This record gives sequence, structure tokens and C-alpha cells, in this order.
Amino acid sequence: MTYCVGLFLRGGLVMLGDTRTNAGVDNVSTFAKLYTAGVEGERALCLLSAGNLGITQAVWNRLQEGVLLDGETQTLLTVPTMFRAAQLAGAAIRSVFATDGAALKAQGLSFSASFLIGGQVKGGPHRLFLVYSAGNFIEATADTPFLQIGEHKYGKPIITRVLTHDTPPEDGVKLVLVSMDDTLRTNLSVGLPLDLLVYRADSLALSPVRRITADDPYFAGLREGWSGRMRQTFRDLPSPDWL
Repeated sequence: MTYCVGLFLRGGLVMLGDTRTNAGVDNVSTFAKLYTAGVEGERALCLLSAGNLGITQAVWNRLQEGVLLDGETQTLLTVPTMFRAAQLAGAAIRSVFATDGAALKAQGLSFSASFLIGGQVKGGPHRLFLVYSAGNFIEATADTPFLQIGEHKYGKPIITRVLTHDTPPEDGVKLVLVSMDDTLRTNLSVGLPLDLLVYRADSLALSPVRRITADDPYFAGLREGWSGRMRQTFRDLPSPDWL
């Protein structure tokens, strides 16, 4: 399984995903689930994937090679807007389903794939979408400025308590890492290393993807600091006066 989260902030986007794939207790591997595409000064896009690895890799390859959309073959480097990029991702998913869906069903396997796609194309604002396995999608808004895929329930509470659209990207990084830490501690199907990307609004440039491993000093300190302060805050809460 996996956990991926994207934050839609006034100052840009924060995208984080784990790298664990699990096909049974004796078949655990590491695969990057964060993909990027862009032309500096023109567009910057980031995708995070969850679901069947064979399906998600096939979708990514089709997005690079070209997918038929509105009668024209397009890629992430040719679509004119982020809305079209989300449509293209949906079309790529449906294309893979048309090719592989029946064979997967015959083997008793479900067609499972979802994507977060965020970024900016010149002339438009930065946007963030969640594309479902049916190819349809929703968009993050200022009222709900985050989207998650995979094992999202463990890392959601801290985000809903803290996040607003005006959260600075630096705080957004802390937030997604705490969210991921809660998930790592609770679900063994999500695992290190992590891939993190921060996109600054209107930069039209992709920053390097940061690979966070178990010995990353910042992440290790954040995990310990968060746990310690949570324990202290719990101890500071008043005891019930009716016991």
C-alpha cells in the first residue's frame, strides 16, 4: 500500500509520498511514486500515485508518450492547462483499463490506481487534483486545501486540525511529515524512504525532489520532537473532576 498527500497553499504546493510496495510479507520493495514533468519557465507538474504498481507505471508511461484527448495525442508537456492535465491523466487511466482491465479481472485482481496531480502551466494558477481509477477527478480548494490517496486515514487528523490555505509552504512541509509519521507508526504497509517536493507558486520551475531516509536528521528530530510534545500535552490536560 502507500500514503501520498498534497497540500494546496496560497504560496504553492507541497507533495509527499512513501516508496513502499507490498505484494505480501515476503515481497516488500521500494519504488518511487512521485513523478515530475516540466519545462522551466513554461510548466511544472508533479504526480503521486497509489494502487497497483503495474497500472500506475503504465499510466505514467502513457502520459509521457502521449494519450488521445479530444481527438489529439497530448502529453503532460503539451496540455494547455492544469485542468487538461487532470483530464489527460484520467484518459491515460481509462486507456490502461481498456488494455488490461479484462485480464486483471480474469486473474481475480481489481483495477486500482489513483493519482494526485499538481502544478502550474504558464498563464494559469497552480492547481491540485485527485484522479480516481475511473478517470474522473476532483480539485483541492481554498476551503479544503489538501488531497490524499492510499492509507490516508491515519495522517488526516493533524492536517484537518492545522492546515489552512494560507499555511506557509515551510509549515506545510512540517505538517505533511508529521502526517506521514503518524501513518508510518500505525501501518506497516507504508514505509521509508519518502519523496518530498515543494513547488513555489508562479515559479514555473521544479525544485529537486528530496529523498528522506530513516537517518535523515531533520525528519528524525521532527518525529521525536512531535512525539515528546504530544506526550507532554496529554499529561498537561486536566483530569476529569468526576473520578
